[in-house]
Amino acid sequence: MAGNLKGLVLSGGAGTRLRPITHTSAKQLVPVANKPVLFYGLEALRDAGIREVGIIIGDTGDEIRAAVGDGSALGIEVTFIPQSAPLGLAHAVLTAEEFLGDDDFVMYLGDNLLRDGITPLVDRFRESEPDAMILLQQVPDPESYGVAVLDGDRVVTLEEKPAQPKSDLALVGVYMFTPAILDAAKAIEPSPRGELEITDAIQYLIDQGKRVEPHVVTGWWKDTGKVEDMLEANRLILDVIEPSMEGELVNSNIEGRVVIQKGARLVNSHVRGPAVIGRDAIIEDSYVGPYSSISTGCVVRRAEIEHSILLERVHIEDLDARVESSLIGRDVTISRTDAKPRAYRFVLGDSSVIGLT
Repeated sequence: MAGNLKGLVLSGGAGTRLRPITHTSAKQLVPVANKPVLFYGLEALRDAGIREVGIIIGDTGDEIRAAVGDGSALGIEVTFIPQSAPLGLAHAVLTAEEFLGDDDFVMYLGDNLLRDGITPLVDRFRESEPDAMILLQQVPDPESYGVAVLDGDRVVTLEEKPAQPKSDLALVGVYMFTPAILDAAKAIEPSPRGELEITDAIQYLIDQGKRVEPHVVTGWWKDTGKVEDMLEANRLILDVIEPSMEGELVNSNIEGRVVIQKGARLVNSHVRGPAVIGRDAIIEDSYVGPYSSISTGCVVRRAEIEHSILLERVHIEDLDARVESSLIGRDVTISRTDAKPRAYRFVLGDSSVIGLT
C-alpha cells in the first residue's frame, strides 16, 4: 500500500432531486446547519489526515471553486478536476487519473454526510491493506441503492438498484481504493444507462480475485439528494450542535441549543433550539422553532419558522401561519397580502418572490 493517501470528492452531479434549488446552485453547496454539505466531507477527509484532495466538478464548477478556494481555510490542498459530463462514478475516477497517480485514495460523494466521520475507517484501510474497502449500511429500501452481498468479511457481489435485492446492505457514498480500481474502470463497459458504474468496477476487482472488504456503518448516514433528506440531515446535525452567542438580543429570549452568529440581531423574538441564526440575520417579532437553520443576511419579521432551512438573504414578513418543513433558496422574498392561509410548506428556488393572498 502506498504511503500517501489522497481524497477524491465528487461534486459534479446535477442535483435534479433538489430542484428548483439546484437550477441556480450546486447541490453540494446547499447548507446543513449553515454549512455547505460539501464542507462536511472535506473536513472528514482532513480529520482523517488527508491533505491532498481532488474535487470533481461539472456545470456548477465555478460556484464550487469560489466556495472552496484553494482549500487552505479547511486545512487541505485542493485540485479541481473538470469532468466533461456526469458519466458515472467510475468515469470520474478515470477523469482523476493524473491527480491520483499511484496513490491510494478515499472517494467521497460530495452530497453525503456521515455522523462519525471516516477516521477509524481510514485507519482500518491502512492497516488491513485490501484492494478496496466499501462502506455499507442496512436500509429498508435496498432496491433504491447499490447493494452488496457478503461472505464473512469479504464482498461477493454488488448490484446496482436491483429489482429483487439479495441483501439490505446499501453502499454508502464513501469508498477506499488502491490504484487497481483504475484498471478495473478501464476494463468495464457502460451500463444500460450509459454510465461507467463504480459497482461494476468493484465487481471486476472481485472477479479478478482482488480483496474487497466491507465495513458496516452503525452511525447515521445521509445522502442529501432529496429535500426530505436535507431537512433530516439538518435535524441530525443540529441535535449535536454546541450553543454559542455572538449576536445581539433585544427583548428576546432563547432556549435549548442555539447558535447566534456574529452580527445577528433578535428583537422581540423567541428562538427555541436546536437552531442556528446566521451572520447579520435579523429576527424581529418572530418565533424560530426547533431544527431551523437561518442563513447569513436573512430577515424574518412577524413570522414563525420551524424545521426549515433558509438560504442566504431570504426575506419573510407578515405571515400569520407557521412556515415548516421548508427549504427556501437564496434571495427569496415571501410576504402576506390579505387572506389567511393556515400553513405553508415551501421548496423555493433562488430569487423567488412569493406574495400570499
